[in-house]
Amino acid sequence: MSQPSSQLNPAVFLDRDGTINEEKGYINHPSRFRLLKGVPEAIRLLNKNGFLTIIVTNQAGVARGYFKEELVQRVHENMHKQLKQAGAYIDAVYYCPHHPEAGKEPYRKSCRCRKPSPGMIEQACSDLPIDLTRSYLVGDRHKDILFARQFSLTAVMVLTGYGRGEYEYQKGQWREQPDHIAPDLYHGVQWIIAHSRSMEDKTFYEQ
Repeated sequence: MSQPSSQLNPAVFLDRDGTINEEKGYINHPSRFRLLKGVPEAIRLLNKNGFLTIIVTNQAGVARGYFKEELVQRVHENMHKQLKQAGAYIDAVYYCPHHPEAGKEPYRKSCRCRKPSPGMIEQACSDLPIDLTRSYLVGDRHKDILFARQFSLTAVMVLTGYGRGEYEYQKGQWREQPDHIAPDLYHGVQWIIAHSRSMEDKTFYEQ
């Protein structure tokens, strides 16, 4: 049964590699996970301002046989530890270990959870009290923007990771544009908070 809108919370869905941590290709050991500058501060801001903070990440290295699924979980344990030490936290993590063409079963398959397919956000909405009409998505790839559009989320693109290259050299080919471009997650979160407050004010005055 769906929950009343008054009991739902806005969420910020975050891509992982290149958005919250250094882009190093496939992270095949927990020690290679390094948070980008300003990320703990950004996530603390989301925590303090009432946003559910949710990671949504493709991890096809599992399907490709580069590492076992257990390694993804260990990397996320390291992520949680680093953020906790900085006074920040992630509410939930969703990842897709599949690839439609690489690897062997059960990981080689066309699934509903691989971005930009909608499965991870659908699962998050099943698990958590999320108000999608007030939610955002932040990523460093155009496919993150396509992912956001399936749910009419406000989309922020960061220029960390693959972001700067994709934006400078591929934006003319994009069929969807982000709502905002930010140099990094911290500045993206500042924009999200300001935008959210302006939308709340607009709703108040229209009532």
